[in-house]
Amino acid sequence: MPHEYLLKPDPHDARLSTSVTGIDHTGKPVDTRVVTEKALTLYLNSQEVVTMMTIGDHPDLLAVGYLKNQNMLKPDDVITGIDYDDDLEVVVVRTERETNYEEKLKKKVRTSGCAQGTIFGDVMESFDTIDLPKAELKTSWLYSLTKAINTTPSLYLEAGAIHGCVLCEQDKPLAYMEDVGRHNAVDKIAGWMTLNDIIADDKSFYTTGRLTSEMVIKTVMMGIPILVSRSGFTAWGVELAQRAGLTLIGRARGKRFVALSGSERIVFDMNPDDMDDEPKRASRKGREGDE
Repeated sequence: MPHEYLLKPDPHDARLSTSVTGIDHTGKPVDTRVVTEKALTLYLNSQEVVTMMTIGDHPDLLAVGYLKNQNMLKPDDVITGIDYDDDLEVVVVRTERETNYEEKLKKKVRTSGCAQGTIFGDVMESFDTIDLPKAELKTSWLYSLTKAINTTPSLYLEAGAIHGCVLCEQDKPLAYMEDVGRHNAVDKIAGWMTLNDIIADDKSFYTTGRLTSEMVIKTVMMGIPILVSRSGFTAWGVELAQRAGLTLIGRARGKRFVALSGSERIVFDMNPDDMDDEPKRASRKGREGDE
């Protein structure tokens, strides 16, 4: 029986992918699905903050999560409204508190995330004050999670060229979001957590993409103590994870994984010899990997 998510991708949403005709390696005509990509300009009250490239689903979650992870929405901020105009490709988040981030917006720094992800200089000041919860991750949970996530119908399996992120609790994936940039997928989950008052203390976070500095920073900013990926690491991502006390697990495929930070949270409750190696991932209709 498929796992029931609280929030998950809809690979059959016609707005999120389109069919394009081309030729294959033999010169024969071929139809293939490709994901859509559109601009979304975010305003906080009356101030323009950023224009993002996104697949266009859940603009409200993306907007709130972006502002939260950039430390532009404070814990005590009250959101009074979120307005989205599809024709103008604009989303406006309104708060009770008057905001003015003109100086902060001058300090933005390009990161390695797809679609020109950005962080701001003073985010690191908040990063260093966050005390992540103890929590734990049983290896049996990890094995169950990777199996459930990798067999979930998704835009990745339908069209490729996309990243996925999943919020998990013990052995259950709760919320699964995808986007052309992994940072957008993270922000959509952060927005969902914020708007639904989801506690982060007992959660773990899974991403299909690399464990970069940006992924580590966003996970810590969300207060989640465990970050897992089927992909690899960057040196700065590892350094920041160790600095924050984040459990960082990469190359999680089948019964194999590597932890480079926070290994004290891992509980080895299952013998990996009792696990089968990961089978070949479900077909993506001949497309190459996008990780």
